[in-house]
Amino acid sequence: MGYFTHEKAICESDNIGDGTTIWAYAHVHPGAKVGKNCNLYDCVFVENDVVIGDDCTIKCGVQLWDGVHLEERVFVGPNVSFINDPFPRSKGMPTAFSKTVVRRGASIGGNATILPGIVLGENSMIGPGSVVNVSVPANAMVVGNPCRIVRFAETQLHDDILMKHWQDKPSIRLAEEMDISLYRFKNFIDRRGTLTVVDFDFSLPFVPRRMFTIQDVPESHFRGNHAHKQCHQLLICTRGNCRVMVDNGKSRADVLLDSCTVGLHVPPMTWGVQYQFSNDAVLQVLASDPYDAEDYIDCYSDFLARFQGASDTKD
Repeated sequence: MGYFTHEKAICESDNIGDGTTIWAYAHVHPGAKVGKNCNLYDCVFVENDVVIGDDCTIKCGVQLWDGVHLEERVFVGPNVSFINDPFPRSKGMPTAFSKTVVRRGASIGGNATILPGIVLGENSMIGPGSVVNVSVPANAMVVGNPCRIVRFAETQLHDDILMKHWQDKPSIRLAEEMDISLYRFKNFIDRRGTLTVVDFDFSLPFVPRRMFTIQDVPESHFRGNHAHKQCHQLLICTRGNCRVMVDNGKSRADVLLDSCTVGLHVPPMTWGVQYQFSNDAVLQVLASDPYDAEDYIDCYSDFLARFQGASDTKD
């Protein structure tokens, strides 16, 4: 065998990768698949319909029930609970268990609870003790019960960009390496109130053909989590505030939108997530094209693959 099993462990599976170690009182069922160079610590339980990718670490006291699939380099902290049945009844087995997928590079802190049928995105970070009741975007860091996004890993924050860099410019790029810009609109204030003007032909990088609004988003939820192949978007928070994370495949930036006089231009082939909506937030989105389901990229891995393919073509 190319793997190690402690004398007090039970390993009934023949599908164990080389370099994997299975420690005392762990139990791996016959149908389970465990990749290479994994480490299953004491008292880990692995049921039949479980897949564990290469280079995963499963700490003490974790039970991986039917339907749990871990991709490569996943870290699962001690006593994490995976739930695979949303309506469990004694002696009442479902015909099929919900599938929970943890994407490559994700980390789950100790004592977190993962509800069934969700996806934890690539490189996401789940805080200790969190209750995860919705899918988590790639690179997101979540905490709490129910969990909420607090920020994104390796992301530049741009909360002070208006005060420090804007001056009298009509637009400003978030960073040199990103083709993503903030646009400022004309604003007139007098005793009658405030008037904000957007001239489509002059104020924007594209002429909109569609508009929609997003509001009443629960605190623990988010919107977006996709990219567009061809469509441009401009995001304006006309009331309240929200945060927007944008990812161009090389770097990520995070912006607080809290004024109807500012719009964030999100060009094609940019991954975007909107989160931390205030209770009164109203996000207005102007789009360059009508709705087209084929224009969406909903899988972050596919987005990175497309981005890399485009970069190779340019080279």
